[in-house]
Amino acid sequence: MTSTSKTIIFFGTEEFSLTALDGLIEAGYTIAAVVTKPDSKKGRGQHLTPPSVKVLANRHNIPVWQPQKLIDIREDIIKLGEVAGVLVSYGKIIPQSIINLFTPGIVNVHPSLLPKYRGPSPIESAIKNGDATTGVSIMQLAAKMDAGPVYTVKQYPLTGTETQPELYHTLANMGADLLLETLPSILDNSLHPTEQDENQATYCQLLQKDDAQLDLGRLSAKKAEQIIRAHLGFPKSKLMLGDYTLIVTKAHVSATQKTPLDFKCQDGAYLSVDELIAPSGKHMNAEAFLRGYAA
Repeated sequence: MTSTSKTIIFFGTEEFSLTALDGLIEAGYTIAAVVTKPDSKKGRGQHLTPPSVKVLANRHNIPVWQPQKLIDIREDIIKLGEVAGVLVSYGKIIPQSIINLFTPGIVNVHPSLLPKYRGPSPIESAIKNGDATTGVSIMQLAAKMDAGPVYTVKQYPLTGTETQPELYHTLANMGADLLLETLPSILDNSLHPTEQDENQATYCQLLQKDDAQLDLGRLSAKKAEQIIRAHLGFPKSKLMLGDYTLIVTKAHVSATQKTPLDFKCQDGAYLSVDELIAPSGKHMNAEAFLRGYAA
């Protein structure tokens, strides 16, 4: 890969963004600014915490812009002259008036094989739908969510055992590598994107805290196990055992019930809990829980 002298503004907020930004810096690209969301309160103490990309940018003395509204940085972008944009998990829709300031637009890394799974939870959707294959797409950003033309895609086979954090890590690295392979050809205008087939487009939704509760009366055991893996990072998966609320972190499908941690599902099969977070907050296996809590 040969880098270019093209000046880039990088948009990113989530952990998924970090690998791509680090790769661009290491490859020698000129990053004029990193645009990210404002610092947010996190954790039990609700401490104001900067996005990881801000920490990385500060380490490399790259200016960081954290606008509440993107229109607030429009003049700052214009002052930089001709710039390219790269966006990876920024978390906000970019208006066309901002996209138009960049040449050749804004290049986006999306963790699905577009037009499948447009939206904010493509990795989780691939796991909980039991897909055999997922991947990453390098696309040209459009104002309509994930609808822009695609430069290239790379597939990744799934085994049916992946968890959300594992697949995030894998696709973040794959997306960063594919971006670095593709970006020179995009910037010198030798690679042109292809329009997506709107008839094949599918969509995924933003996950909410309420999605944590597993309704086993409406789920097959297989589907429940897929959801547990898909939601392991957020929002996690909860089940009630008597008065206890359990956060299930690992489970398998069973034909029979052997312990109170085998839950009957809609299809008559059982979701057998292997590992969990107990009400105390402690991570433990099923045997330890039953010994300590359900004696």
